[in-house]
Amino acid sequence: MKITPSNLIYHELIGLKVRVYNSPNKYLLGLIGKVAYETKNMLLLEKDGKIKKIPKFPNIFEFYLDDNTKVYVNGRDLLSRPEDRLKRL
Repeated sequence: MKITPSNLIYHELIGLKVRVYNSPNKYLLGLIGKVAYETKNMLLLEKDGKIKKIPKFPNIFEFYLDDNTKVYVNGRDLLSRPEDRLKRL
């Protein structure tokens, strides 16, 4: 199934380009990388060969799909393991 803006949160996020769009932590704002791994509460982004751990909540993320579509996702909607998000569908 193709990733679309309406079903992004139910897909595997690993490999997607993402930017921290909004965060209470000013050091995370604007951070861009590729999702290298995902846990229940964290996104691990690869940037310049280094891994950055970003908490899902309370951040808002901007994901870039293959067709350069931007999708804004509240980290609260991602709080769970990837396989458990499918159960909410």
